[in-house]
Amino acid sequence: MAKASKADVSTTVTVRKRTLGERLKKDWQLILLALPGVVFYIIFRYGPMYGLTIAFKDYGIYTGILGSPWIGFKNFVEFFNIQNGWTGFASSDFLPLFRNTLLLGLYSLFWGFPFPILFAILLNEVKNSKFKKLVQTTSFLPSFLSVVVVCSMLVDMLSPSNGAINSLLKAIGLVGEDGYYFMIKPEWFRTIYIASDIWQNCGYNAIIYVAALAGVDQQLYEAAKIDGCGRIKSMWYVTLPSILPTVATMFIMRSGNLIKIGYEKVILLYQPATYSVADIFGTFVYRKGIIDMDYSYSTAVGLFESTVALILVITCNTISRKLTETSLW
Repeated sequence: MAKASKADVSTTVTVRKRTLGERLKKDWQLILLALPGVVFYIIFRYGPMYGLTIAFKDYGIYTGILGSPWIGFKNFVEFFNIQNGWTGFASSDFLPLFRNTLLLGLYSLFWGFPFPILFAILLNEVKNSKFKKLVQTTSFLPSFLSVVVVCSMLVDMLSPSNGAINSLLKAIGLVGEDGYYFMIKPEWFRTIYIASDIWQNCGYNAIIYVAALAGVDQQLYEAAKIDGCGRIKSMWYVTLPSILPTVATMFIMRSGNLIKIGYEKVILLYQPATYSVADIFGTFVYRKGIIDMDYSYSTAVGLFESTVALILVITCNTISRKLTETSLW
């Protein structure tokens, strides 16, 4: 057998990297398109972060940020009340605020997160297209209402005198003529908050899951049907695994809300009688910063809240990447 007389020759192709000027010249349309968004984030998102320095200063309105003296972590020490060690920790502002914020966030995640997923799956099982569109449109409408309108509706419906709920309870004899004042009962605050949040945002949050379900290969359902799967088993073995990456991504994005809860709705619903369960980090920052004008202290509390939320998002993203191979980054 004859051997090859020539050795294999490998050819190396050197690709010259484009310079920055060449890349800018080639992609100037894309850069111009992204420029408004970049400028917006620089001015309105990253620019104001300079103001976080007042958390470490004794800020005064007339002296300004640059003229205010540095005080280090004094505001954080006062917030955690650790000047006397852990013995004074229980009497600080931190524990009640952390407990209320965490519980409200956990309840919202436990009840509010699965509802849009379940709603989208059930909506996907509806075969009548007209009825399906009607239900989806109806569920989406409450998201157009502002928080102020929703809270006003709640106050009117739960009014002890002529509210719809109390009128119904009076008609069936469950309450007296004076009615039941739900809004001043601490045990009812979280239920009212979470139930109204689900009603307002369930249809809007379900849109992304409906879109994910639209991309599921229908042949998977046909194969499951051939294997003897009914509707329930098809949802469990086909639908849920198909949208699992979307669910994981939305869960990571939602995890930051365990601590960083919007204060607007809580302020509109709570009263001094419900402070024990309703006062959260956001409302505390509002009262300290806007009402008491203690800007340094309120900024320190808000910075702590944002830091914990960031840690939660990073942690959930890491866990999701290891368990499901789906992550934001």
